[in-house]
Amino acid sequence: MTIAATTSSRTLVHPAAKDIRLEAVLHALADPMRMRVVRDLAQEEGAELSCSSFDLPVTKSTSTHHFRVLRESGVIRQIYRGTAKLSVLRRDTLDSLFPGLLDSVLAAAARDADRHEDRG
Repeated sequence: MTIAATTSSRTLVHPAAKDIRLEAVLHALADPMRMRVVRDLAQEEGAELSCSSFDLPVTKSTSTHHFRVLRESGVIRQIYRGTAKLSVLRRDTLDSLFPGLLDSVLAAAARDADRHEDRG
């Protein structure tokens, strides 16, 4: 007898490493709000952060969209712990698929943020 796996509304779909595409990752990282999430996750190195811990100046529905794009592109993994949805950066996966990409993008984003702060 075969038991079929069921998918609940609390099961989040993540791409397998073999299915992560460079174009999708770059698209996800191109948005300033999503880059902000990735920078925050990278600073916490491996920590699982709740969506509410990110201070994004967007509506809840827009925030949900940004997290979905990051998850579906393979940049983050999201899991439920009780009622909280937690996010973690898929650094190991991204580093193995695209060596140096994440570090380069994060460094460039930090320089860009510093450059814009200097103007203000």
